Amino acid sequence: MVLSDRFTAALTFATQLHAQQTRKGTPIPYIAHLLAVTSLALEHGATEDEAIAALLHDAVEDQGGAATREAIRQHFGETVVAIVDGCTDTDRTPKPPWQERKQAYLDHLPTASASVRLVSACDKLHNARSILSDYRVLGEAVWERFKGGKAGTLWYYRSLVQAFRQNDSIPLIDELDRVVSELAAIVQTDV
Repeated sequence: MVLSDRFTAALTFATQLHAQQTRKGTPIPYIAHLLAVTSLALEHGATEDEAIAALLHDAVEDQGGAATREAIRQHFGETVVAIVDGCTDTDRTPKPPWQERKQAYLDHLPTASASVRLVSACDKLHNARSILSDYRVLGEAVWERFKGGKAGTLWYYRSLVQAFRQNDSIPLIDELDRVVSELAAIVQTDV
């Protein structure tokens, strides 16, 4: 597949939206995460709409809610908005309690479209890889970044694997399962 000017426009839009944002507890520009998720999506067969949604999957949640959703709709269409909405755990400010949001997200995954599940799985895989990598460097301090702490974060990622497995038994989910299992194992050996 050859990506069109729509993809280039989405890349520019995502870069501008997240220009002042960094990854939790790091100096890493947030766009690095969006590029990693998009790369994973493309490597796993994403369409251009899915790749654009991967670039924008956190835009509504983190950068403007309904106004950003409408901008995405106008520039990139209904299909992209539907995928982004399916990857968004809330657009409310202030955000609902962490456990409530995560459970609602888990509950919706089994009935989400294949496109939403693809982009979401790529997002969660990159996040899990980042947590594992950072845990190896920072140890227990890494959990301070997350509202769910160690127990909640591990519960959420294990539950994500189970939710994805209800529909998908594909290499992407197998890789997420391996990373989450490795993270759980390394955390247990360090206790």
